Amino acid sequence: MLLVLKFGGTSVGSAQRIKDLVKLTVNDTPKIVVLSAMSGTTNSLVEICNSLYSKNIEQATKQINTLKEKYFTEIKALYSKETSLEKAKNLIENHFSYITAFTLDMFTANEEKAILAQGELLSTALFHYYLEEINVESVLLPALNFMRIDENDEPNIEYIEKYILEEINKHKGQKLFITQGYICRNAFGEIDNLKRGGSDYTASIIGAAIRSPEVQIWTDIDGMHNNDPRIVNKTHPISELSFDEAAELAYFGAKILHPTCILPAQKRNIPVRLKNTMQPEANGTLIANLNTKEGIKAVAAKDGITAINIKSDRMLLAHGFLRAVFEIFERYKTSIDMITTSEVAVSLTIDNSKNLKEILKDLKEISQVEIDEDQTIICIVGQLPKDQPGYANKVLEALKDIPLRMVSYGGSSHNISVLVNGNLKNDALKALNKGLFNYN
Repeated sequence: MLLVLKFGGTSVGSAQRIKDLVKLTVNDTPKIVVLSAMSGTTNSLVEICNSLYSKNIEQATKQINTLKEKYFTEIKALYSKETSLEKAKNLIENHFSYITAFTLDMFTANEEKAILAQGELLSTALFHYYLEEINVESVLLPALNFMRIDENDEPNIEYIEKYILEEINKHKGQKLFITQGYICRNAFGEIDNLKRGGSDYTASIIGAAIRSPEVQIWTDIDGMHNNDPRIVNKTHPISELSFDEAAELAYFGAKILHPTCILPAQKRNIPVRLKNTMQPEANGTLIANLNTKEGIKAVAAKDGITAINIKSDRMLLAHGFLRAVFEIFERYKTSIDMITTSEVAVSLTIDNSKNLKEILKDLKEISQVEIDEDQTIICIVGQLPKDQPGYANKVLEALKDIPLRMVSYGGSSHNISVLVNGNLKNDALKALNKGLFNYN
């Protein structure tokens, strides 16, 4: 049984950080280690792609050389043996020669995805080489050999399960496997990526595919916190969350976890643990199929929300009106976050304004429409049984001095959501920290 451990860009962001990974990964426990690209690499690769798209070859070449030099600097600090250093130099030369080739040829979206994959390919190989240098056996599992998405950009679990097990079974007796997060192939076999959740998503998919006893997501914070530590003065890590609670927090803004990334693990009941690379002894947060204690656990905020108020042209909402409204959003593949209704109107929110102009045009054919942009959804999450009094009152009392645009309660026993103007987010989070958790 292999544990799955994922480490993000900061965990492989420098030679020293790569060396520090040894303490967390080299022991008798069999495991697959999933690595992101070195911190800053993916952003640099995106900038290179933007320059290539705009045909600014001089700028792209300069950006490529700058990133290449960064890697050369890090490997000099990482390896002490000349043979390891030479091997790493050749690796870097090969990858950057591949990227440079696109300055001489056509550049499309497919090539962009291939370029973006280079960061993970580099970080995993460099860590593998370092383990070789210190005489630790490990196996590099190429994610492009087994990680695949289907025509709908969803992970093809059956394919992944078959081919990752084939790769692992080639190396019987080995205890340490290393693979790339984020990258994959699409249904046509082209290099692609998982987009949502990146390397966390990879770890969850692999954990589900191999029936791992646990997936560990290692970051630079000790688990999911009860509030945003960047905004409020005092927070605390949450020791346990159910899958549903964690999904609500992730969807409504908790930055430590992407909302889709625990779904594969949840489907196969694989526990997910959030751990801190800086404080490995800390318990972190366990996310599992748990009956957690009743009560409010945490709050999260989601910015960039647009509220749309849709008023029927008739005095009462006619039969079929709501269906017509929802069909418009379905037509433009735009998800709705919150919704409230009255006798003559519907208020709802969206977080994707890509097709807002077209949506409003269609809505105006059947209704009167008003919008409020730059709103924030604040989600209060926990075990909140609908037959137990007091939770909504406690939230509203804490927010008594904050104007609320919308309130949603009752659709789930795991959350109460409120909508506020974006410039009131910080005040709202601080008020909830005081009113719900007694933190000033």
